[in-house]
Amino acid sequence: MTRPPNILFLLTDQHRPDHLGFGGNPVIRTPNLDALARRSLQFTRAYVANPICMPNRASIFTGRLPSAHGTRLNGIALDWGAQTFARGLRRQGYDTAYFGKCHLQSGNPRNDVQALLQPGRPAVDAFERGHPEGWDCWEDAERHAGERVEMPTDFYGFDHVDLVVGHSDQAGGHYFQWLKDQGVDPASLQGPDKARPYAPLSQQVWRTAMPEELYPTRYIANRTADFLRGRGEREAPFLAVCSFPDPHHPFTPPGRYFDMYDPADIPLPKTFDDPHERSAPHIRRMIANRGVEAGWVQPFAPSEAQYREMAAKEYGMVTMIDDAVGEVLASLEASGLAGDTIVIFTSDHGEMFGDHGLIMKGAMHYDGCIRVPLLIARPGEPGRVSRALASSLDIAPTLLQLAGAPAYYGIQGASLVPVLDDANAVVRDHVLVEEDQFGDPYRTGRGLRMRTLRTESLRLTLYEGFDGGELFDLRDDPDELHNLFDEPSAQPLKAEAMERLARTLMGACDLAPIARAAA
Repeated sequence: MTRPPNILFLLTDQHRPDHLGFGGNPVIRTPNLDALARRSLQFTRAYVANPICMPNRASIFTGRLPSAHGTRLNGIALDWGAQTFARGLRRQGYDTAYFGKCHLQSGNPRNDVQALLQPGRPAVDAFERGHPEGWDCWEDAERHAGERVEMPTDFYGFDHVDLVVGHSDQAGGHYFQWLKDQGVDPASLQGPDKARPYAPLSQQVWRTAMPEELYPTRYIANRTADFLRGRGEREAPFLAVCSFPDPHHPFTPPGRYFDMYDPADIPLPKTFDDPHERSAPHIRRMIANRGVEAGWVQPFAPSEAQYREMAAKEYGMVTMIDDAVGEVLASLEASGLAGDTIVIFTSDHGEMFGDHGLIMKGAMHYDGCIRVPLLIARPGEPGRVSRALASSLDIAPTLLQLAGAPAYYGIQGASLVPVLDDANAVVRDHVLVEEDQFGDPYRTGRGLRMRTLRTESLRLTLYEGFDGGELFDLRDDPDELHNLFDEPSAQPLKAEAMERLARTLMGACDLAPIARAAA
């Protein structure tokens, strides 16, 4: 390549690596992503910095832990002044565009939910940001439903932004106004109340009235493809993010995708019947109430029939995404720029989907929740597979280095370029995973906080919400079935892991801002 490479970033939401053909799934059909994998470096051990949407999306774009960038949980907008790899590329002369779900800000109207959950807390925050009024309301779904929102010229580093806010057939954002432009009243098609006849086993499933051509996945693919086709002979390289809100629940694939997979063909995960004898109280409570759904966003223990139904519909959503990816990649080829473009594919976090008898995510750091697919394809290079540990934090420094752009101070990730050059290389020997929950969603008696150390051979998780923890020796127990945290014979391993976690947490301390004086 004679100039800095273009970058096409494909992103899904709540997507397990093994819900893809190239991830080893024998049932699901994802030919376009499988073809991309065959010309990519595939990371089979890529992990999140946080298994929740907003915190990990902010970590992907900043290369920093949630405890550093401040978006510790859903509902805290990424600071308006935060450095992102998009801003780094923009300074380098890149045209930057974002299509689809961003979720660096909340899609809900601003309300002081913490005041409701923590009555009596001080009204004044720890510091004043001094940002312009409304800086954290650009993704407000109600605002987008009421007006055509013209985005700022620098939205976390993106020049052009076309948002889809929310999930499944209930999405809003710029997409909402586009539906109206098609002569469609969104309220006539969106949600379970407008769904077509179907008797679901779970509130997370309905047969949407939204036709395929109007569904958010198709809209995002078309917007991205239009951008790529319009590049022409432009001299500036581009960064284009194509971000799908699926296959996050609820599971509402439109049209032919709804019945594409038979629930009877979906096998149960081998850990589905995990008895959880030594698991955390909130997990044991879910298992004791199998089949009972706690709410729209809370994980639960599904029955076998519920699991198979939800998986079959999620598979349909994934295949629709794959078809959309095929359209986007075909547009890249037609633009004549494929030979100058790096393509990256990942997800913001995982999903239990039956592992250990659970579904969805939150307050659990099993592999299903914290591991994600990660493909990086450089033009003209053969497909390879790497077992090197990687983190969502590593994406930002990797893309900056590939673009020849300088890194910014405070990045906590490690560039994966050495692994791209040599699939046997290693850039980290552990991954740190954070999770904070406000309120008491899992009835532990206090706000839940978790920290996990994941290495080649073990996973250690500590909870602030209760005194227990999890320790799995992955050499003998790769399926995380035997919690050794309180096992007497495992105390030497636990002590070693605890010290390593303590040193990891100390090393993860945020070094920003830069010191400007010696004293």
